[in-house]
Parts: sequence; structure tokens; C-alpha cells
Amino acid sequence: MEGSIGKNRHHPLTREALQKGFVDEMIARSGTGLRVLSDKERRISLEATLAAQPTSGDVWLFAYGSLIWNPAFHYVERRPALIRGWHRQFCLATPIGRGTPERPGLVLGLNRGGSCRGVAFRVARAEAETELELVWRREMVTGAYVPRWVRLHGPGLPADAFGIAFTINRHAPNYVRPISEGDTAGVIATASGTLGSCRDYLFDTIHGLEGFDIRDRHLDRLAHLVREHRD
Repeated sequence: MEGSIGKNRHHPLTREALQKGFVDEMIARSGTGLRVLSDKERRISLEATLAAQPTSGDVWLFAYGSLIWNPAFHYVERRPALIRGWHRQFCLATPIGRGTPERPGLVLGLNRGGSCRGVAFRVARAEAETELELVWRREMVTGAYVPRWVRLHGPGLPADAFGIAFTINRHAPNYVRPISEGDTAGVIATASGTLGSCRDYLFDTIHGLEGFDIRDRHLDRLAHLVREHRD
């Protein structure tokens, strides 16, 4: 599948917004007091991650949430992929982007155990530092994620393919231990912030996965509960 720049016409988190420091400014204006990683810290993290690349050549990035339907970076191709040892879960509280300090939302992270089907993006090695800097500005904001290389499995992928995945940092202050699907759906159904509602985040992720013939039963159950939710 050929690709260039992911766009979502209703989403404020565009490539241009990331280049201008939109996420950092959004947090600074929120008054939440969350510690934001400095540009130097993010640069060191990105350089260390690229230096640890298991194989040479282009860089693959594994997407399991909003990066699927709104990547906002240049890529050469994208393919459905499976990773093992990690599963998709609403385990990160967000008091800003998809929620407020009074009613925090929940967004996805990769938690240990199980497996996860998502989308692997291939970024040209010559453009990797430039393009992934935008991803780091978006994902490596407060240190809630840990970037690591994971093996990718799927049709059309090299046998030795590895990709960068943003796994959850269980020591982060806004990490949320697993709660029931009903309680998770209650948060998703009611929380909304600068980047939109958690409800839209959930349904956009489901629709993004469906575009690659991927179904996530956990997300489908949450969607059913969210549709039935009443304040």
C-alpha cells in the first residue's frame, strides 16, 4: 500500500502543528503541571533508539492507535502487522488531549502480554531522523511511553523485520492499571479534550484497523458499551 502523509480533516494534530510545538504548548496552557520532556531529552531518546536498530536499512514503525489513522509523517509504505508479547489497552490517563483535569480521558498503550495486530509503516532511512522527530514530539511528551524494537510478523514484511513500538511506561504517573471494560467504556463515553473526544478516538481506531481487515474484539466490546452508555 503506497502512502505519503496521513491526514484527518477533523484532527488538530497535523504535521504542521507538530512542527510548531503544538503538543508542548497545549500542555503548558493546561496548567496541569505535567513535566514535559525537553527537546534534548527527546533527541537523545530518538538517537538511542535508532542506534539500537536490529537490522540495517529503512525504519519500520508499529502503529496500534491514532498513528494508524493520523500518522502525520512521511512514509514509503504501510502493511498490517502482528507483534507478540504486547497487547493494546486503554491504560494511559490523559487530562489534556482527550480529557480535562476534572475528567481525564483514556488513550491506548501497549501493555505486556498477549499479542497485537496493527499497522507497520516503513520510513526511508534517509528521512528517518526528520520524520521520527515528529513522532517523538507527539508520543514522547511526558515519558509515558518507552520506545522499543519489536519483531514484526505479516504478509509482505521481511522475515527479520523489526519495528519501533511505543510501549507503556508502568512507572508513569498517569499509567492506569487494568480496570473493567464497563468502567473503561464509561470514561471513553464521557471524556473530551483539546484533541477531541475519547469516543471519537476509539471509533477512529476501530475504523482505521478495519481498513486493513483487522478486528479487535476488545475494542468492539468497548464500542458496544460506549454506544449504550448513559450519563
